Amino acid sequence: MKVAGFLFIIMIMLSSCKKDEGSYHGGYYWIYGYGLPEMGAQEKMDGISEKWKIKHYAVAGCMISNEEGRAVNAINKRTYAAIERKYGKGWRAAYANDMQDFAMKNVDVMDILITNKLFRDELKKHYIEAYNVDKEVFELNNEGEFKVIVYNHELKYENKECFRLSVNTKNRTVNLIQ
Repeated sequence: MKVAGFLFIIMIMLSSCKKDEGSYHGGYYWIYGYGLPEMGAQEKMDGISEKWKIKHYAVAGCMISNEEGRAVNAINKRTYAAIERKYGKGWRAAYANDMQDFAMKNVDVMDILITNKLFRDELKKHYIEAYNVDKEVFELNNEGEFKVIVYNHELKYENKECFRLSVNTKNRTVNLIQ
């Protein structure tokens, strides 16, 4: 009877074990950083965050204590291991490749938008000049699908977001997201 009870407790303990996901919150893996990032890197990381479900967050500037650095590196190590379990061993190279490709994809998205009547009409509704579009572009997948958020920072109220679009670069379509 004692052996059966012991085995029962071991089974409960094993079934309740949870994989260490590192810093995984709100459907995203969070990678923490410090120091001065590479020029333009944040825009690229933000642009592919929806596709990879990875967000980057700066926890400190250039000056950081050894203790803080060790703490950040320890949690990032666990997060990297969880990301590797999800995407495989070559995820870092693929992620870096997507970051490099994002700049050209961003140009492709703008090329499609600037010639699209729906986009130009929405710009007019919000008093935004075509040459002065302030936008964020998010790559959603490998199928050429992007989400675009257009802002007007000259507005006086807090919400400066004007409209959202869905852009497909493969079939060159643009749709308004409600």
